[in-house]
Amino acid sequence: MKTNLTLTALAAATFAAFAVPAAAQDSIYVPLLTYRTGPFAGSGIHIANGMRDYLEMLNQRDGGIGGAKIVIEECETGYDTKKGVECYESMKGKKPVIVNPYSTGTTLQLIPKAAVDKVPVLSMAYGLSASADGTNFPWIFNPPATYWDGASVFVKHVLATEGGNIKGKTIGLLHLDAPFGKEPIPVLEALSKEYGFNLKLYPVPAAQMQNQSSQWLAIRRDRVDWIYNQGWGAMNPTAVKEAIKNGFPIDRLVGVWWAGGDDDARAGEAAAKGYKTLNFHNTGANFPVMQDILKHVHDKGLSQGKREQVGENLYNRGVYNSMLIAEAVRTAQKITGKKAVTGEDVRRGLEALNLTEARLKEIGMEGFANPVKIACNDHNGHNRVFVSQWDGTKYVKASDWMEPIKNIVRPLIEAEAKDYVAKNTGWPQRTEPCEKGA
Repeated sequence: MKTNLTLTALAAATFAAFAVPAAAQDSIYVPLLTYRTGPFAGSGIHIANGMRDYLEMLNQRDGGIGGAKIVIEECETGYDTKKGVECYESMKGKKPVIVNPYSTGTTLQLIPKAAVDKVPVLSMAYGLSASADGTNFPWIFNPPATYWDGASVFVKHVLATEGGNIKGKTIGLLHLDAPFGKEPIPVLEALSKEYGFNLKLYPVPAAQMQNQSSQWLAIRRDRVDWIYNQGWGAMNPTAVKEAIKNGFPIDRLVGVWWAGGDDDARAGEAAAKGYKTLNFHNTGANFPVMQDILKHVHDKGLSQGKREQVGENLYNRGVYNSMLIAEAVRTAQKITGKKAVTGEDVRRGLEALNLTEARLKEIGMEGFANPVKIACNDHNGHNRVFVSQWDGTKYVKASDWMEPIKNIVRPLIEAEAKDYVAKNTGWPQRTEPCEKGA
């Protein structure tokens, strides 16, 4: 732990020494809050590489976005909320067009700041599920699916596997004892009442991620039938190994999309074959976009990652994240007629984002992901999700695309959004006009 803290300090010092200047004319400043050190680095490194490589590919191949060079800057957070906020504060004076907190804890701290600083927050499939309500959170965007969508798709998968009846079954939520880990609890509680299953919660303290013996002892005692893993970082490979060690059926341990790192499954070696995770994009490097990253970034020695990791699940997740950034910027440029757009412009671009099948094909992502459309009152889209399964060497698609249980999820989101606003006295009403068609 001391070593991790030291590395984080060194990374912070490096950031300070080589800080990128404020974006010049006809350039776009995109800061990335990343964590290449600390107990969550096993997941964070792959995400950071994917995010950075996609943006660098656009610079190298296209000269940026719409004629504007992308100024990319990382700030090391160590997945620490306080450090994440410090990174944001150090960067906001350089007029970022968007911010990626990459931490639910940091996202929660930035939500009140976004409207004041006029910087949209992209918490891509993480953060506060209720912030999908664009009426109350006009500056927060969390496409393509919320944690509540994911938990509902997990229950759909259990229903399909169990023949449509899960009354009396016991489902456990193994989760990081942090805001991120607790996110699925409200929707799982609602679904347990709807379908009659017993819900058990197994929180894992951040300091104990690699020692889950007490949680798995309780799982065995409670005779749990299925486990949903809302884990991140070092928690995930430990969960896979503990499931195997305790004789839990590995194909009944299903991770949220952040529990689907290749290294998470590899930790269980041959016995991990069958482990499942949710996903909203495909894996592999046989997509034109991945080949362009290899050609324009890796072949030029411009990546911090290993070539063979291009196509792995979390790397592709980072690519997907930066694709949303780039398309929001491009849409903002189209709306405003400007090259060097601002945060206010990109907020408009995000709210008018409409990634069609045709557009995905244009950017080399045909078959990689589903279309995404964001609207004025819906900053998420609640897109379909599928189950990926580890085949021993890689993740493969193991189910059809599944719709979230929207009739339960959406009312919960609207109610939670209203509750959030009510608890935050003086929360401003939306004044931003809706984009045409959004």
